[in-house]
Amino acid sequence: MDAWGGAMKCPKIIYFITEDWYFCSHRLPLAVAALDAGYDVAVVTHVNDHGDAIRQAGIRLIPFKISRRSMNIFSELAMFVRLIVLYRKERPDIVHHVAMKPVLYGSLAARFTGVPFVVNALAGLGYIYSSEQPLARVLRPAIGCALKGLMNGRGSCLILQNQDDRALFIRKHLINEERIRLIRGSGVDTAVFSPTPEPSGIPVVLLASRMLWDKGIKEFVESARQLRAHGVRAQFVLVGDTDPQNPAAIPKEQLTAWHSEGAIEWWGRRTDMPVVFSQSHIICLPSYYGEGVPKVLIEAAACGRPIVTTSTSGCREIVKNGKNGLLVPARSTGELADAIQRLIENPELRQKMGARGRDIATNEFTVAKVVSDTMRVYGELLKK
Repeated sequence: MDAWGGAMKCPKIIYFITEDWYFCSHRLPLAVAALDAGYDVAVVTHVNDHGDAIRQAGIRLIPFKISRRSMNIFSELAMFVRLIVLYRKERPDIVHHVAMKPVLYGSLAARFTGVPFVVNALAGLGYIYSSEQPLARVLRPAIGCALKGLMNGRGSCLILQNQDDRALFIRKHLINEERIRLIRGSGVDTAVFSPTPEPSGIPVVLLASRMLWDKGIKEFVESARQLRAHGVRAQFVLVGDTDPQNPAAIPKEQLTAWHSEGAIEWWGRRTDMPVVFSQSHIICLPSYYGEGVPKVLIEAAACGRPIVTTSTSGCREIVKNGKNGLLVPARSTGELADAIQRLIENPELRQKMGARGRDIATNEFTVAKVVSDTMRVYGELLKK
């Protein structure tokens, strides 16, 4: 008998996720833990620049072409058929789907192929539920009906990251409450993301994110302009790349124009985020995107940096107003600028909030806790 109460057999788990970079950033430690626990682990994803990192971790990689943005019915149908063929060939015991499109297509493919156990994970509700663009508003009811039909099957559970999303799913009767598991974020390695002294010089206010309108980038730029106009001395920095697969992507031309204007500096995509945090004084994320628990805010807290963010789902999971940061209303440029100015002008408050943020990150948001909680979900399913 094995640890799961059955015959000696390695349970097979497949992670289905749209992008290899996102898998490495948010789910690689979990997959490694599953591998170490005796699972047969594979990841199905679109491979770009991170295939070698996945293979080097000992995880079997199954390249799979999928577009987050495509709505072409023929290409989507062809992709879905390929997924059914893959699940039928692999015969996994568990499939773990991450983000909306894998959840929808993967859950349906699992039903067609008789996969015993399905874990669906939504890191926030994203563009579909946060945007008021016509496309999002048209898709929202259909997505809700599809989720309701797919997520209540036997052997299925849903991982959500914040209480607001949990309440919404229950209120709209999208899923039976007992199928929901709350696991807050993807965790942080507190040994890698650790506090450093503030650098000398004028304060650096950092916004690190995908460059999407819904992340509050425009509001950040406008706040920077206001503060500069009032003589507040600070350096305002954007870190991150645009995301052509997202309808809310900010064009590179716009980012370049803001940089050339001098309102902000755009440093582009960086892979050395602990170093970037060490060069900053304040972390800002004025998001009104459908967040889970933003990874950048967990990392900022672990690095002992005070945070200015919006009082929205996910963001307020990690930031306690007045303790490790300041919460402001979404889309409110004036209140955002006031909160940033308050921290710029008060180094003692910054240090106090940074220390409290470190405590919150180490006590509540470690990657070890996220991995342990998710492995427990796998164990519960396999015992059924």
